[in-house]
Amino acid sequence: MKHYEIPLSPADLAELATTFRAGGVVLVPTDTVYGVAAAPGNAAALARIVEAKGRDPSKPCQLLAASPEAVSAAGIPLPPRAAALARAFWPGALTLVLDLPHGGTEGVRVPDHPVARALCEAAGGTLRCTSANHSGEPPALTAAEAEAALPEADAIVDAGPAKGGVASSVAKVMQDGSLVLFREGAIPRHALEATLGAAQG
Repeated sequence: MKHYEIPLSPADLAELATTFRAGGVVLVPTDTVYGVAAAPGNAAALARIVEAKGRDPSKPCQLLAASPEAVSAAGIPLPPRAAALARAFWPGALTLVLDLPHGGTEGVRVPDHPVARALCEAAGGTLRCTSANHSGEPPALTAAEAEAALPEADAIVDAGPAKGGVASSVAKVMQDGSLVLFREGAIPRHALEATLGAAQG
């Protein structure tokens, strides 16, 4: 496993981008917990993550995005009421479940961590990411914990302890404007509902 420390140089980012393009799996810092990331379109890399974590293959891995613009560039629409939540809580610990144009949904988040966003940018705008731990076990809050949990990864970026320590909240704004909260994490329901109420008003 190759180790990188912050600040990442342009050469480091270029190497990591090459690792992602080649199907590599990288342990990355985020604002909530350490994650394990791969290029979104690489099925073999995603299968490696599922196997290493002992994860249910039917359980989706969210997309981390460098910016709201990167979400749009990936072909994922951000409707007005969901956009209101994005303006209030991105970058931050909110995963929005968004409808895709041709059916299905995608969980997307812009992390409040400059290194995570830089890695997304270097990889083309988005990364497929999930927590760096074995399924059912506590998430990794340090690079050492992430490496111990998933030693199969190709590289790790050490940015010190994760500041959040609590997973993102996962929410969807339905067509009727109501909020479905799949996981109440770092952002409480009342804050999301207050933002939606203000947007509606």
